[in-house]
Amino acid sequence: MSESWTPERILALAPDSSSASAGRGLAAKKNWGSLGKTDTAIWGECQGSGKNPYQTRIDPLEPAFKCSCPSRKFPCKHGLGLFLLLQSDAAAFTGNTPPAWVTEWLEGRIKRSDAKETKKAEVATDPKASEKRIAARAKKVNAGLLELSVWLRDLVRTGLSSVQNKQYSFWDGVAARLIDAQAPGAARMVRELGGIASSGEGWAERLLERLGKIHLLCEAYSRIERLPESVQADVRTAIGFTQSQDELLEQTGIEDSWHVLGIVEGILDRLRVRRTWLRGAKSGQYAMLLDFTHGNLPFERILEAGSVLAGELVYFPSNHPTRAVIKKAERELEHVTKKLEGLVDFETMLEQYAAAIATQPWLERIPVTISSLIPDKMAEIWVLRDPSNQIIPLHPSYAQIPNLLAISGGHPITVFGEFDGQTLLPLLIHSGDGIFVQSHTSEET
Repeated sequence: MSESWTPERILALAPDSSSASAGRGLAAKKNWGSLGKTDTAIWGECQGSGKNPYQTRIDPLEPAFKCSCPSRKFPCKHGLGLFLLLQSDAAAFTGNTPPAWVTEWLEGRIKRSDAKETKKAEVATDPKASEKRIAARAKKVNAGLLELSVWLRDLVRTGLSSVQNKQYSFWDGVAARLIDAQAPGAARMVRELGGIASSGEGWAERLLERLGKIHLLCEAYSRIERLPESVQADVRTAIGFTQSQDELLEQTGIEDSWHVLGIVEGILDRLRVRRTWLRGAKSGQYAMLLDFTHGNLPFERILEAGSVLAGELVYFPSNHPTRAVIKKAERELEHVTKKLEGLVDFETMLEQYAAAIATQPWLERIPVTISSLIPDKMAEIWVLRDPSNQIIPLHPSYAQIPNLLAISGGHPITVFGEFDGQTLLPLLIHSGDGIFVQSHTSEET
């Protein structure tokens, strides 16, 4: 087991504060039976309210968790408690032969990994079939976007006021046809129009802006072969095409010590999605790791905000590269307390945002670090104020205002977060005494 797994880091994996508290309460030998460990697994049985004890197992190298309890949280309180107990009382784990319910889980993980690799190999050995699938999808997408273009023109010709009170079914019908056309990214953009049309004051301007982006996407795809390769990649990504990560991993990446700045989890098209933001200590470049999973299945990799990952990242092709994939991860280092270097004010941030949108019009957000900010409240809206007295509203989903105020105490702070052109979502805060405070934020994406 990695020595870097401290109690603080384990608790940072908790899905919420109640799970962390319950996990601490279970981190005592008296709560467990059949405790054991090997180099690849930790296990134990915890008696709960049911007749049979809950069987809990952990792969500490990932880490990955599995428990027979009915909790829908991941990791559950039993997984956290078992992991914490290993840290505080490793001698209690006397078993060294995994029981069947542990070995079956480990073997199942290996089989799923092997099956994934086999499927990738099968696809790679049949290039003709792959070419046919690509051509068929391109034909569907082209037809779907042509229909979308006609719909956009009709909507604008009729007037935006005609859609303000439309039911969500009005937008979902168009989005459903785009799903059938295998353009899920465009479908999501259309589905979001319903929320914009009913979003209150200024809705018409926001709706027109989004309609413009969708129209630009349709026009760009209609002449995609004439665009630079990096722009082609952005168009395909916005439509919903995926990039093979195996192909990316064959490319040379950037080796650095990557500081994990913040994590956002949410729901996207019925999938759980996690955005993990990193910044290279040498390169100064931001990178976003994007992970998806279904239901209660764990994410493939769990990184902790505030830690440092030494490794190599490869960026997805883009005119404004942000998303990346880990090619090589040598080790995960301890937390750092080095002060973040940030922008001087919001005007500089807005200039960076404008430059990013000019190169990649379908960007939803950019990562920013800004120094010398003070939390404030205007009317019913919480804002951050910079040294030039400019303000930026906090994102509506940000739920850690008390922590933000306590950390600041009326003094300037440095904030890393996501800026969407209107609001800022803080993910990491650096106070004057040099202590990092991470904000693990959940939102509907």
